[in-house]
Amino acid sequence: MLRWTVIFLVIALIAALFGFGVIASGAAGIAKILFFVFLILFIVSLISGRKTV
Repeated sequence: MLRWTVIFLVIALIAALFGFGVIASGAAGIAKILFFVFLILFIVSLISGRKTV
């Protein structure tokens, strides 16, 4: 999932460089959403991994 975040971030940066504002904002929005989903899943996996019986 982190790979997709980086891919959309790179797409957003390239689109912004060439002046495609709509594409850049869309890709940046997707990258931002995927980053937060990845972060939440990472935190949940850390918490669930530390449970001991």
